[in-house]
Amino acid sequence: MHERQVTCAAHGHMLTNSGVWSPDSRWIVYDTRSSPDGSVFDGTRIERVEVESGRIEILYESRNGACCGVVTASPVDDRVIFILGPEHPTADWQYGPARRQGVVVRASQPGVIERLDARDLVPPFTTGALRGGSHVHVVSPDGRLVSFTYEDAVLDAAPETGPGRAVPREKNLRGVGVSVCGKPVPVPRTHARNHDGTAFSVLVTRLTDEPTPGSDEISKAFEEAWIGTHGYLRPDGTRQRYALAFQGHVVVPDAAFGGRRTISEVFVCDLPDDLDELTVAGEQPLAGTPTSRPAPPRGVIQRRLTFTASRRYPGIDGPRHWLRSSPDGSRIAFLMRDDRGVVQLFTVSPHGGTPVQVTHDDWSVASSFSWSGDGRRIAYVADSSVFIVDVTSGASTRLTDRTIPAPPRPEACIFSPDGRRIAFMRSVAGRSTQPGDAAAKVHNQVFVVDMPE
Repeated sequence: MHERQVTCAAHGHMLTNSGVWSPDSRWIVYDTRSSPDGSVFDGTRIERVEVESGRIEILYESRNGACCGVVTASPVDDRVIFILGPEHPTADWQYGPARRQGVVVRASQPGVIERLDARDLVPPFTTGALRGGSHVHVVSPDGRLVSFTYEDAVLDAAPETGPGRAVPREKNLRGVGVSVCGKPVPVPRTHARNHDGTAFSVLVTRLTDEPTPGSDEISKAFEEAWIGTHGYLRPDGTRQRYALAFQGHVVVPDAAFGGRRTISEVFVCDLPDDLDELTVAGEQPLAGTPTSRPAPPRGVIQRRLTFTASRRYPGIDGPRHWLRSSPDGSRIAFLMRDDRGVVQLFTVSPHGGTPVQVTHDDWSVASSFSWSGDGRRIAYVADSSVFIVDVTSGASTRLTDRTIPAPPRPEACIFSPDGRRIAFMRSVAGRSTQPGDAAAKVHNQVFVVDMPE
């Protein structure tokens, strides 16, 4: 198979786990974080590379002490969305899960950003604004919504103490939200970190501080995915237009773990077809209160799909990965150990039921993964190579040579929209650019491998 390195500059190149390709499959977007796994948020540029020519374009360069990263591209237009950390950071407002924001730059207007999610940190909180930080922004297949994970700055802050001032409040727990594009939210300037947004943002998952063992209550919602290019078919034949699959932390009874154990299961949030309904509060305020988390809109239904506590190896397992849906919405893919303890790809229907094992390899799946646009294959890393698996037959094909010590990295393995290529990363040694420094430096570089004819 033909593998090709498409970046070579002496700095980091970090791919997000999905949405890195432009809609026409010409460009790949990435950020410049220095650590191979992206755990150090120190990137200062959002760039893209033209795969055929290797030409680089800088889409955004951060300023005023901010860093940027975790970039995704819209599947329908030239929007590129990424995390921006605080500009002019202060001792009480440094980069962190509750102190970051989503911003948009258009490839046709590099350097010009718009704030996606508004922020309001002072009660009464503005409906449609967030009180914390958003992360990993993924545009829905039709371009109208953006999903994200979220943590709350208000509940993350240390509680005020003193006589009569300690008030019980909910925990800051990671949840999943959506932004409705084209619904601007103005915010009063009652806090130095408040700002307007170009989208109406809400949390759609319902969380519980202390889930009851054996229940469907969850204490964390994360690693979400849009279901289907056009949603999925309900059992009655009607179409659920918008839905998100995500991992949820449940508590199960387990004598071997002191009586209880937290595992991840597959959940779904069905969203209303009429996106205006996402602006309507349910039982609790959309924006939350000083002592409670933002609550889901009316009409959002949260469901559990998998029940794996009785398996030999219960729960979603393996490397960090985001759930991924087949294009037709009929199958949601995730990782779990088989009875031998090997991490394999499984799928489950959005209606629930018994998970179906897809891969049957002797080696564990070692990365995040993606579906081909025709829904026939899934790309992933295993045994120091890029693989594809035929979802129907379960037959796996090795696309790159087994490479040690520089195997494909586990963070990204992503089909292009046209299905012709798969993008991934390797950590490659190159010469330092510092005068007098002859030592080789290791940086992530972007690679692609062509699909077999």
